[in-house]
Amino acid sequence: MRAVVQRVSSAHVAVDGQTVGAIGAGLVVLLGVAEGDSGADVTYMADKIVNLRIFEDAAGKMNRSLLETGGALLAVSQFTLLGDCRKGRRPSFIEAARPEEGKRLYDAFCDAVRTFGVRVETGRFQAMMQVALVNDGPVTILVDSRKVF
Repeated sequence: MRAVVQRVSSAHVAVDGQTVGAIGAGLVVLLGVAEGDSGADVTYMADKIVNLRIFEDAAGKMNRSLLETGGALLAVSQFTLLGDCRKGRRPSFIEAARPEEGKRLYDAFCDAVRTFGVRVETGRFQAMMQVALVNDGPVTILVDSRKVF
């Protein structure tokens, strides 16, 4: 499972011109599910992301987590994070999970984040989405569950 995590002051995602998810301060998580990912990946990613100390404290240092700030999380499925560009000019997405499994684990990730008491907004799985955000900092972190197992 691979994620691009962005600290934002606001963000929203739209499908067909209609907003389907929106947050104020918090995190936007672009989430890609890989073939072979499991519940262990979901648990790792949810815990890691909500506890990342990437929000500023009173001294201006990145020392607070989403849990400590009370921010929200906007989760957007993005299989293209699994694109392999090493050969040719067209990315290969063979490492991405099949849609049924991708949706199951994406939903499980959102549910796991909610168990921490975080408000979660989402995009729409397999839809063409427009994501707008104000990256705060900017702060952008890459998290990959395969780099720890």
